[in-house]
Amino acid sequence: MFGQMMEQPLLISSLITHAARYHGQGEVVSVETTGGVERSTWATVERNARRLASALGKLGIAENDRCGTIAWNNRRHLEIYFGVSGGGMVCHTINPRLSPENLIYVITHAEDRVLFIDRTFVGPVSKLLPRLTTLRHVVVMGPRDEEAAGLIDGVLFYDELLETGDDSYEWPQFEETRASSLCYTSGTTGHPKGVLYSHRSTVLHSIGGNTVDGLAIAARDTVLPVVPMFHVNAWGVPYVVAAQGSRLVLPGPHLDGASLVNLIQSEKVTLALGVPTIWMGLLAALKEQGVTDLCLERTVVGGSALPPSMIDAFRDGYGVELIHAWGMTETSPLGTMNQLLAKHEALSDEEKRKVRLGQGRPPYGVDLRILGDEGEALPWDGQTQGKLQIRGHWIVDRYFGADDTALTRDGWFDTGDVATIDSDGYLVIRDRSKDIIKSGGEWISSVDLEGIAIAHPAIANAAAIAARHPKWDERPVIVAVKAPGQEVEEAELLAFYDGKVPHWQVPDRVVFVEELPLGGTGKVLKTHLREAHGDILLKD
Repeated sequence: MFGQMMEQPLLISSLITHAARYHGQGEVVSVETTGGVERSTWATVERNARRLASALGKLGIAENDRCGTIAWNNRRHLEIYFGVSGGGMVCHTINPRLSPENLIYVITHAEDRVLFIDRTFVGPVSKLLPRLTTLRHVVVMGPRDEEAAGLIDGVLFYDELLETGDDSYEWPQFEETRASSLCYTSGTTGHPKGVLYSHRSTVLHSIGGNTVDGLAIAARDTVLPVVPMFHVNAWGVPYVVAAQGSRLVLPGPHLDGASLVNLIQSEKVTLALGVPTIWMGLLAALKEQGVTDLCLERTVVGGSALPPSMIDAFRDGYGVELIHAWGMTETSPLGTMNQLLAKHEALSDEEKRKVRLGQGRPPYGVDLRILGDEGEALPWDGQTQGKLQIRGHWIVDRYFGADDTALTRDGWFDTGDVATIDSDGYLVIRDRSKDIIKSGGEWISSVDLEGIAIAHPAIANAAAIAARHPKWDERPVIVAVKAPGQEVEEAELLAFYDGKVPHWQVPDRVVFVEELPLGGTGKVLKTHLREAHGDILLKD
């Protein structure tokens, strides 16, 4: 017997329709690429998204055609998110910090028909166009710009394109399993791999990831996604805030600490989301500006491990709760969120802090396991490390354009992380399998070593790498950036490890650098560090 309930497809257009109908006057604040702050509403964003879908149809862009974006977090990019996917096309967000060769690769591999670009990228894209053979149209995201028109033949302008769209356009209805958006991994070896999300997976991620023990975004929140909209759909935040009708603040291109402090305070942001390097910059700016009364209530931190000292700095200095999360491009991205259980309420603040250091528990819709070297299931005791695998409603099945599945024979995705899980299901990422340090047959976590280094008051940022060693195969080396105006010697920083890790895990050397190489999503490029410093112990 079948259930006798309504059946409606889970479509991205339903999220923005809800926002416009029930939160139409809710504010969308956008820091523009050209400067200044623009204020719009959910009703206007929805109307413009429909007009965009209509206009693209008139250009001959068909269902399932890919439409690329190279853009910052702003109002027009938000409208493209909903207009492209809602109209039955695929929104392909592109990391602008990819190398020219990788930009050409992902645009060509995706077979993008349209490329939306912020004014910032007109010059670089114009040089690549002769090799972007799949493109039919380039659209500059703004009003007419004669300089841009002179650089790109036949370029269109977003604001003019919208004028050709119909206000009466209605969102089409189709199968919820149809592709909605495309993101490529930011891997540092080989070509990036495409992950093709569906409307169903995206809507389920928006619901399952926003429980009270998840992102917990509410209509009363003012939300600032610092995570770029080209990185895993800004962690799904644009979809969640549309479903909730939250006030949304989009930061544009300026993500330095000072700019973010000003934006957070002026717009009364309550929740922000981003990678640890962003919050390091914010902490430095708060200290420099002497800010003590921060309106921010909580931040969600993901992308890489959260340094333990950062939890204390935000909590004790500004009353801000840092919430650790974990995920990947292949997981839409939410895999886990670190929220406490009722049993933790009786713990001391220090004991709660220890729980908070991990990546947390999966929401409904995600399942985890850890395996040993022989493929055996490992115990959830919080101590036994193994290969982390995941499955669920919003987890990749196969990479875009690939014939073979990306899953194990029994249907799990191998994350490439080394992790432990405790009896309550709390995940701790011990390291990336490619970053963990194997010294004399014993494992050393680069994550733990980095957290200790960053806790030193004279260190602004640090990375731990495996350096080749004639006796132990690999030994840990710290590559560190000193905080502005601070001085610290190598011996002093190494002594800082005493009592915090076993003696044999203390790094062999410290290399001080002006800055760490960062990828487009704010992660440290350890491959670059290993190339530069991997032989340092062989020279001693």
